[in-house]
Amino acid sequence: MKQIACIVGARPNFMKMAPILRALEQYSDVQTLLIHTGQHYDALLSDVFFQELGIRAPDVSLGVGSGSHATQTAKLLTGLEKTFLDAPDGAGSWSGVVVVGDVNSTMAAALTAAKLHIPIAHVEAGLRSFDRRMPEEINRLVTDSISDLLLVSEPAGVKNLKGEGHSEEKIFLVGNVMIDTLLQQVDRARTRKLLPDLSLTPGQYCVVTLHRPSNVDHLSVLEGLVQVLEDVSKDLPVVFPVHPRTRGRLDESGLTARLEAAPDIRLLEPLGYNDFLCLTSQAKVIVTDSGGLQEESTALGVPCLTMRENTERPVTVEEGTSTLCGSDARMLSSCLNDIIHGRYKSGRCPDLWDGHAAVRIAEQIVASW
Repeated sequence: MKQIACIVGARPNFMKMAPILRALEQYSDVQTLLIHTGQHYDALLSDVFFQELGIRAPDVSLGVGSGSHATQTAKLLTGLEKTFLDAPDGAGSWSGVVVVGDVNSTMAAALTAAKLHIPIAHVEAGLRSFDRRMPEEINRLVTDSISDLLLVSEPAGVKNLKGEGHSEEKIFLVGNVMIDTLLQQVDRARTRKLLPDLSLTPGQYCVVTLHRPSNVDHLSVLEGLVQVLEDVSKDLPVVFPVHPRTRGRLDESGLTARLEAAPDIRLLEPLGYNDFLCLTSQAKVIVTDSGGLQEESTALGVPCLTMRENTERPVTVEEGTSTLCGSDARMLSSCLNDIIHGRYKSGRCPDLWDGHAAVRIAEQIVASW
């Protein structure tokens, strides 16, 4: 029996791991252990996703919580090491460890497994922003450098990994597993009552998510973005589920009151996956600094204005519906105006973003281990 540990820790991981677990469970000679590190510990950012995505309760919950990168990573390393070694045959119990994405839990699990000589599969390998100021970029580089299977979501990832000297025998283009979850859930999500509850018309509103320091930690930048949202809300309702970190910055700066006083802006608490998908799948435009939402918007065919200087998901710009706006309020305003007046580009869904990536991932893992 193959014993495979599957690691999740933060909101983006859950959407990726859910279909992988289902695909691995189709193999009679595979037993999975689901380890939730608790990197996201708020129920709105964690527990609700397990319920909505049909993920079974974790077999192990580490509950590491928040903290500095060093503090959190240290807790992850010690907790994961103990979990791996507490198995009946210690580290030798494990056929492999599956990690997804680029959060601290991803890197810590890979590092722990590598030092215990447990094979590692990294899903979403090869994505690069080429900006080492982003902690996610460091996590991606470290994880790929010590992984045994590099499972890639888009062609740029294959190119990056080969350019870094990784063996071609380790690299497999399998498609985007996050889109598996989206396609499975989108019809159900659209039946939810969120739009009528918010007095929204499908295709006639803007969804906003912002949380990165480059957008919310500098008052002049945040004020500029708030001004654009105030302006666009005169023509298009704006729905803004506010991340806890962003809420703190808005409250500290007095900008929450401005947004609440705007003509047609709805500030919401963080949403569960299906409620959020209900909103994004029927929006006219999405404004975000989220990596995963760049991908989802491309699969949905919804224009996405990405508030970042760079992206580790270039296919969403080159083929999809995303445009990089940096933190430039003027560019954001111009692109929103183009979308409102029908001048924005159309995109296409990339190859292998077809809802079957998890099957290809499971096949490769089982064949390799």
